[in-house]
Amino acid sequence: MANEDLVSWNAILAGYSQEGNHGLEAIFVFIEMVGEGMGLDHVSFTSAVSACGHEMNLELGKQIHGLTIKSGYGSHVSVCNVLISTYSKCEVTEDAKLVFQCMNYRNIVSWTTMISIDEEVVISLFNEVRLDGVYPNDVTFVGIIHAISIRKLVEEGEMIHGFCIKAGFLSKHNVCNSLGYAQNGLCQDALKTYLVATMESKPNNYTFGIVLSAIGALLDMYAKRGSICESKRVFSETPHKSQFAWIAIISAYAGHGDYDSVIELFKEMEREGVRPDSVTFLSILAAGCRNGMVEMGRHLFHSMVKDYHIEPSPQHYSSMADMLGRAGKLEEAEELMS
Repeated sequence: MANEDLVSWNAILAGYSQEGNHGLEAIFVFIEMVGEGMGLDHVSFTSAVSACGHEMNLELGKQIHGLTIKSGYGSHVSVCNVLISTYSKCEVTEDAKLVFQCMNYRNIVSWTTMISIDEEVVISLFNEVRLDGVYPNDVTFVGIIHAISIRKLVEEGEMIHGFCIKAGFLSKHNVCNSLGYAQNGLCQDALKTYLVATMESKPNNYTFGIVLSAIGALLDMYAKRGSICESKRVFSETPHKSQFAWIAIISAYAGHGDYDSVIELFKEMEREGVRPDSVTFLSILAAGCRNGMVEMGRHLFHSMVKDYHIEPSPQHYSSMADMLGRAGKLEEAEELMS
């Protein structure tokens, strides 16, 4: 009966914890369990620590960490994985690394989380993953490629790209159709959110859709180093191109000021039935601004509003005003901004 009670309590605790926005309720349930003298297990601790991460409650997280050690679960892999994630979310990365170093056994979640945390030694960690006999998955490569792109590690990026192709991580139909993109400086947050969401459950092919971030990171990596042809090759080799892939390649060409290619890709995107979003239009308008393409800029701006029902952001207005100003149409620019 005691075990059944613990299972029931754990179900309630896990339910609150997994919701994400019910962290406080999960914490209260855990405190009540402790008060009732329940024999806590790794499920209890995993849910409680996860809730602390959601609530960014570092002090309580540390207290529960101490309790896990006293209860004999301080080295349990699932508990340690969530502890690493929680310390990382609370920006106590040294404590996260210490938990990782003290683990007797590490699974792919452990390694992938550390790769997302410690970007300075990402290649070293990647090599250690394989030496440890753990095979990297799609999510691992998202973290690795993102870190490589941020640090502009060209040779390492090409090596990882080749590894992805050889392992088939960039050619899965379900993977390439499942969308979630990280633009405008949000890719690290997107990655961390995904890692937290998949921390203690094995992702399936649908969940692995986040690997599209890897494709975007590859496009971005090659574009930043000036290899726009490599970006185009990655795009061309991507089967079942999603909205994210189109946005990434358009942004890459826009960043290089190749307005003709930007427009051609945009038209091709429309012909393929892929709906552009606000980021797509912002990239095109920015490229048009640098090339003085006022008439096309006007057309695209109005198409964005009337055809696609996208509300212009301050950045869209700013790009249009800049475009008009560069063309000497100051009154029209002022009228637009007003």
